[in-house]
Amino acid sequence: MAKFKVVISDPETGKAKSIELEGERAIPLIGKKIGDVLDGAVVGLAGHKVLITGGTDSSGFPMRPDIRGGIKTRILISKGVGYKPKEKGKRIRKTVRGNTITEDIAQINMKIIEKPSEEKSRMKQE
Repeated sequence: MAKFKVVISDPETGKAKSIELEGERAIPLIGKKIGDVLDGAVVGLAGHKVLITGGTDSSGFPMRPDIRGGIKTRILISKGVGYKPKEKGKRIRKTVRGNTITEDIAQINMKIIEKPSEEKSRMKQE
């Protein structure tokens, strides 16, 4: 069964919160891609909208948004996720994961893009 560590960042406060999802709670995330917007109820934040920004697999290989699918592959990269060159123009072959969440993924990074408005929360309380 799938087990994910989900790290949710709040850009307004600059803080991050980590939660663990297993079994039935983790299934809705499988098949989602980097850049997908989800309802926060999936990760326990009802009323919020969260954006998937990346992740890593169990071996530590990062997910890249420009690689399709959930595969692990070796690519020649010059910059971006998984490699920061020290010299201009340097390229290197690195192993990375695709942009789709599979059962092999261990950590998923997300950020909050929309919080519930105060009017909605007041109506629910009344």
